[in-house]
Amino acid sequence: MGPLFLFFPPVLLLSLLPQPRPSQSYSLKHCTIAASENASADVSVDCSNGKLVAVPDDIPRHVTTLALDNNKLTRINQTDFRYLSRLRVLTLTINDISQVDDGAFVHLVALRELSMAGNDLENITDNMFIGLSNLSVLQLTGNIIEFISPSAFDSLLSLRVVMLDSNSLYRMADILPILRLPNIEELYIQNNELTTFQSADLPFNTSSNLRALNIFLNPLKNFSVTADVFPRLQFIGVSGVTADWQWDVPDRSSLSRLTMLAVGGTQLSFAGYRSVLQSADSVQDLTLSDLKEWIDKGILDIACQIPALRTFVLGLTQVEYVDDKILASCSQLTSLDLSINGLTKLYRDSLSSMKQLRNLRLTSNHLSETPAAVRVLSKLEVLDLGFNDIGKLSCSDFFNLTHLEELYLNHNNIDKLSECIFQNLNNLKVLSLAGNFLITCGDAFKTGLQKLESLDLSGNYLKKIRNGDFRSLSSLKSLNLESNTTFADVDNGAFKGLDKLLTLSLSLKTRSYDVITGLQHLRNLSIRIDFPLNTTPTVSLGAPLPSLKRLRMSSLRRHFFGVVQDLLVGLESLEHCAFENFHISLSDPDTFKQTPRLKTLRIVQTDLSDVSPELFWQIPNLEALDFSDSKLKSLDFLGQANLSRLTWLKVSESELTVINETVFRFLPALTYLDMIGNPFTCDCSNSGFSWWIQNNNQTQVANGHRYACAYPLSKKGSEFLNFDIRSCWLDASFLCYICTASLTVLTLLTSFIYHFLRWQLVYAYYLFLAFLYDSRKRRKGPPHHYDAFVSYNVHDEAWVYGEMLPALEGEQGWRLCLHHRDFTPGRPILENITEAIYSSRKTLCVISRHYLQSEWCSREIQMASFRLFDEQQDVLVLLFLEEIPAHQLSPYHRMRKLLRRRSYLSWPQGAAHSALFWHNVGRALRTDSRPAPRTHLLPGP
Repeated sequence: MGPLFLFFPPVLLLSLLPQPRPSQSYSLKHCTIAASENASADVSVDCSNGKLVAVPDDIPRHVTTLALDNNKLTRINQTDFRYLSRLRVLTLTINDISQVDDGAFVHLVALRELSMAGNDLENITDNMFIGLSNLSVLQLTGNIIEFISPSAFDSLLSLRVVMLDSNSLYRMADILPILRLPNIEELYIQNNELTTFQSADLPFNTSSNLRALNIFLNPLKNFSVTADVFPRLQFIGVSGVTADWQWDVPDRSSLSRLTMLAVGGTQLSFAGYRSVLQSADSVQDLTLSDLKEWIDKGILDIACQIPALRTFVLGLTQVEYVDDKILASCSQLTSLDLSINGLTKLYRDSLSSMKQLRNLRLTSNHLSETPAAVRVLSKLEVLDLGFNDIGKLSCSDFFNLTHLEELYLNHNNIDKLSECIFQNLNNLKVLSLAGNFLITCGDAFKTGLQKLESLDLSGNYLKKIRNGDFRSLSSLKSLNLESNTTFADVDNGAFKGLDKLLTLSLSLKTRSYDVITGLQHLRNLSIRIDFPLNTTPTVSLGAPLPSLKRLRMSSLRRHFFGVVQDLLVGLESLEHCAFENFHISLSDPDTFKQTPRLKTLRIVQTDLSDVSPELFWQIPNLEALDFSDSKLKSLDFLGQANLSRLTWLKVSESELTVINETVFRFLPALTYLDMIGNPFTCDCSNSGFSWWIQNNNQTQVANGHRYACAYPLSKKGSEFLNFDIRSCWLDASFLCYICTASLTVLTLLTSFIYHFLRWQLVYAYYLFLAFLYDSRKRRKGPPHHYDAFVSYNVHDEAWVYGEMLPALEGEQGWRLCLHHRDFTPGRPILENITEAIYSSRKTLCVISRHYLQSEWCSREIQMASFRLFDEQQDVLVLLFLEEIPAHQLSPYHRMRKLLRRRSYLSWPQGAAHSALFWHNVGRALRTDSRPAPRTHLLPGP
């Protein structure tokens, strides 16, 4: 980082910092993501209830399910879903959409389900759904559609289900294209304006694959199937609201596969009902409604004459009683549903003919007692008497129902149970008494019910659970004793003998709940407690529960658990644990020592101001953590908590003001974070957290754009992510750091250069001066004053004056420049060297071992080399006074490079023939300035 400050000012460095990129963030502005730990798993995005007026542009491209329900969208544009090619489910229900651009869904090539229910669509145009070749389910219920283009569904070749309920369709022609689709199975068009439905309107020889047709609540005057155009039709829902409604099915074989039929209509005539029922020979499941007027005329007798009929539902008929004549002919029924009819009484013999009846539902009526009529139904398996006014149960009510497997008495007025009520129900498996007024269980469960598996007593007013209340329920797997209003005292050992119990829910009012013993197979336990005031609760479940996987404990009032680990003793299989409205201390590192397999921990509505990081070391498999509404002031404990597998974290509605984003580095698997409702500080202390929310590409920060500022007061109520974090990088401490770091790096760099590179820099400086001098000389174009500048070492001066000068100046007449003789006194030596080299046609280097070791000789040959390379002329002559082997030249890389490319002369080899040697030297000085050939005048070493 250091050297960077030498070249970039601090302000410019800020532009190099990563900037927020909302489009790549998992903190969506208006949506939340149901993300999975598995990157390849389906991703669901929920943008519902956000008051959106346009489709968000930051939806992840790999989303597979997208919900945009209950917003204020008015139009779907062509570009809204262009990048969502993996989307399989799209819901746009309850908006104000009145226009869909042609091709708006063309990019959704994988879409299977599309729902646009509850909008303002008026017309379905040709290209509205183009491109949806894989669409299977289309939901358009609750619009104002009154016209469908004949080719609107042509491209939807995979469409199986179409729902057009509650629109304004009035022409059969609008639905004909749907009936012709190759894979259509279900069509729902109830509550429209259709007046006719006729198979004759279909093209000749058309055969539809339709299996379910619901045209209920249309003002039909005619329903006609005169040809075998629906060979696979199994269900029809039809109603007539006009007295002259006609059902025209002359050939019963045209509906030979019809097994389910629903018929109703407040104004449907008796003849209309009869014509429908008499043509439905194959119907097994029949639903009739709104026919009170025709009960006395025997309409039910006609219905029960259908030979295949087995299930009969009679609803919304307001029949106050059923006598022995109304259903006398329905002996073949196995299932009868008389719910929501206002029944107050069933006569004793009203069901006596139904010897085969297995299922009887009398829900949501006004029965004040168990009908005597059920006592004769010895083969009954399911009896539903829920949501009535039954207050008393007698011993004879279910005496004969020995085959009964399910009994529902929920939400009545039952306040007492006798021992004999269920004693003969030896096959009963499910019993619901929820929502009554029971104070005690009495002796009802002390005998019988050996096969009972599920018992629901929730929502009652139980005050006491006694030892032995459930002693005969040896097969019980689920027991619900939870209540929101009453808390019961439970005796120790109250659940003794329930060896197969898997799920238990309790509401207790006791100082000690050492009551759960002997439940070796219990897997789910929920306890809601109301301790008496001014008491110290004893924390113990009474005995180990080795199979328990889920534990949920809640309190009516906040209480302090002094030793939480005592509660968890013996729960080595526990995987999910929740505490609600308890004051729990988590300062003890051994709190979860007994539960090493814990995966989910939820502690909410309490005070967790002191959390020990070490306590999480005991639960390394923790995947989800919820500390909401817990007065938590810091998340720093996560940095030492060893939560490498944590994927889900929620700390909402707490007291977090500043978040150190570095703690999330210790949560490598985190994919979901929810911290809404905390009083965040919107200043530079939270700048790192703000940046992390907007830039991390792994963790979805749910509702991140809804986080609000609480401090400082000037920003209270504003959005947390809207405060500018860039100014935070220019604080005084940061600037001091920059300056200090820059000075330190500059000092180190200067020391390095002086120690290792000072001569290279000096050489570069001289070379630059030579370049300037050369350029100036070339502009002036001066004549050469010398034929050659002689570069030599002072140790070789005797040879120069004794051998070279007599031969070159005395005999051959060359004018040579020698530094001891011709340099200008008082002038800098570097300037004298440069002037001598550029004032001479050539430079003659006299090379010896002393020459190679001389610094100034090295500078002279370097200057001459620069002139050679710059002018590309033959200005350099090399003369060796000594035989110098190649390995001794290796430290002088520049000399070796020159020898590889230049001609040179050798005095040791030419001294024997001095005349020839000096002749060759003169010839080298005499050559013109063109580049010299790469040949040796005399052999060199």
